[in-house]
Amino acid sequence: MDMKIPGSNAQGASSAPGLRPRRERKRLSSVTSAIRLLKLFSAEDEELGISDLAKRLNVAKSTVHRLASALLDEGLLEQNPENNRYRLGVALFRLGTLVRRRMDVAAEAKGFLTELRAFTGENVRLAILDHTNVVYVNDFEGFHPVRLRSSIGLSKPAYCTAEGIILLAGQPEALIDQVLAGELAKLTPRTETDPSVIRGRLADAKRLGYTVDDEESEVGMRCIAAPVFGADGRVVASIGVAGPRIRIRKRMFPALAARVAQTARQISARLGYSAEFRLGA
Repeated sequence: MDMKIPGSNAQGASSAPGLRPRRERKRLSSVTSAIRLLKLFSAEDEELGISDLAKRLNVAKSTVHRLASALLDEGLLEQNPENNRYRLGVALFRLGTLVRRRMDVAAEAKGFLTELRAFTGENVRLAILDHTNVVYVNDFEGFHPVRLRSSIGLSKPAYCTAEGIILLAGQPEALIDQVLAGELAKLTPRTETDPSVIRGRLADAKRLGYTVDDEESEVGMRCIAAPVFGADGRVVASIGVAGPRIRIRKRMFPALAARVAQTARQISARLGYSAEFRLGA
């Protein structure tokens, strides 16, 4: 059996674990420098010239010119024709609008979420999809002495959370395929990791308009979630009511799901959604 000896040639050395080829390191350094350059702009410094940028970054003017040219090509920077100074480009505004849209959902949903918490007494959460995970942007803790801790800012796999399943149910098939092609770790003994079964859950979520996490993402916790639609008809977020299984009994699922879906409809209407409340095409 042939066996390659580590370090026996240049190729082996360059691919050693933990070491990046020089070209890759240089590329990463350029990306970091470009990000640092963009962060130099502020409300006080809306426009900056090559010399000022080079001084603040502590790099050569030629380097700044190269970085600025690349950012100009991508629309991340613009150049004022009157003084040749640089300013942030429209492409950054478009990216910022995507972030703002998420923040708008959180702001518009807040009042409805606190009302739902008052009705249920349990944690009420708002989640958004982040690639293959969900991120909780709101989590109002319940009133009971024994309750779940706030999940604000936490990220969990979409395939095994109620909020994630209902979000995925409204996404294009390509994204669903991407999620199910990845590693589906078993977080609890009840976590479902069979892609075909998960697809069945997505179909059920589309049909019912809600879904349930029964100790699949966290032992002892149950959650019921429904989708939130934006004005364009896309699923932009999900809301869920979560609490200990000793309080959220299975016999409560239908009534609780109806209330969660009602709140989701109210938030969707607030965001400008007016069509029939359903998932999928």
